[in-house]
Amino acid sequence: MNLSKFYIDGNWVDPIEPNSIPVINPASEESIGNVSIGSKEDVDKAVQAARNAFQSFSKTLVSERVELLTEIRNIYKKRFDDIATAIQTEMGAPNSLARGSQATVGLSHLKTAIRVLENHKFEYKHGSYIVRHEPIGVCGLITPWNWPINQVVSKLAPCLASGCTAVLKPSEIAPLSSMVIAEIFHEAGVPKGVFNLVNGLGPVVGEAMSNHVGIDMMSFTGSTRGGIAVARASANSVKRVCQELGGKSPNIILDDENFKISVSEGVKSCMSNTGQSCNAPTRMLVPKKRYDEALEIAIEANNKIVTGDPGSDKTDIGPLVSETQYIKVQKLIQSGLDNGANLISGGLGKPQGLETGYYVKPTIFGGVSNDMEIAREEIFGPVLSIITYNDFEDAIDIANDTEYGLAAYVSGADPNELMKYARELNAGQIHLNYGSAGSDAPFGGYKQSGNGREKAEWGLEEYLEVKAIMGK
Repeated sequence: MNLSKFYIDGNWVDPIEPNSIPVINPASEESIGNVSIGSKEDVDKAVQAARNAFQSFSKTLVSERVELLTEIRNIYKKRFDDIATAIQTEMGAPNSLARGSQATVGLSHLKTAIRVLENHKFEYKHGSYIVRHEPIGVCGLITPWNWPINQVVSKLAPCLASGCTAVLKPSEIAPLSSMVIAEIFHEAGVPKGVFNLVNGLGPVVGEAMSNHVGIDMMSFTGSTRGGIAVARASANSVKRVCQELGGKSPNIILDDENFKISVSEGVKSCMSNTGQSCNAPTRMLVPKKRYDEALEIAIEANNKIVTGDPGSDKTDIGPLVSETQYIKVQKLIQSGLDNGANLISGGLGKPQGLETGYYVKPTIFGGVSNDMEIAREEIFGPVLSIITYNDFEDAIDIANDTEYGLAAYVSGADPNELMKYARELNAGQIHLNYGSAGSDAPFGGYKQSGNGREKAEWGLEEYLEVKAIMGK
């Protein structure tokens, strides 16, 4: 794969100034190639192409955009193995994940976008006036490395469905899968300038996009710190900003006959994707009287998780994405030890026999209080904190005592009890017994987990302006 070029105005082009950084396979710690990183001038070029294309693409018929998205989805199916291999190579996702939800989710987002587009009313009468939904313009899209295809396609599909044009900056850590997406869009015949890709660093390319007066909207997924930087730069031109940021999701385990399965599934859910999911249930809240039982169940579940080679079908979790992430997770595990939490499984260092690669031990702390750093900081690694609660009010207070509000979990047997808790939790998505509606449900957070929503009807509306036409 040629990582040296950008995709601008329907063509693969060289960066204006040659500059590159290595892309590292986190399982081997070896370079798999060098990706070009762009500059403000490259962003200017991409934005101009997108602005030129918007004039015609914004006026295309819904049927034309449905046909285009359908063709993209058909080619995506043909390139499915390439996408899965790219994800596994760039971020160390094991077979079950890379070829499961990581690659499959792109097809789901495209299917949902097509359904939503076919049913959306872009113009309708409301009382005595007419309401029109119109594409907002050129959209800057910045995506992370932890779910690369999920975030790229969850932005691009509704962006194109709305009639907007796009400039995408994928993560420089995991750019391979986005380059495959660019190839798919090119083969599908996406009109020149409608989709543009510039690889680069956040403080350079991301900053240039956020500051750019030619970009009408920024959609950002990443850290809360990064989201603040995007919002500040975007404020200069009062552009719309949609953000999906960090999380520190609580998982309230109810005191009932489902206790063992609730705790076991909570451990697996936290450790999945090597803990590198913004909505991972990283704070497990258990009834105080069942604390010792919860520890035994959690240890048993954690011992069954296989950490190892992403290419093995026996592997459950692979490495962390980078050395930087590995160092961060090690420091936070040490913080848990220093603050007096009880290490009940895992711990510092790499698993035995995995000295090469950014592998970490799936780690569980008990005796955690909600004011500890490991209970408040988004670790983004396979580290679970177990916290006790006394009653309903105490559980809700602990769960909501966080600056984040992306997701929350409630696990138990009684549907009425589950809903009682769900209604009181301050988060954008509530998972009952680890259930999910996938690409059909709105995704986004309360508080410092962001603003706006992605996916389905809510995702499409982020890319639309609302116009009221009144009078005779």
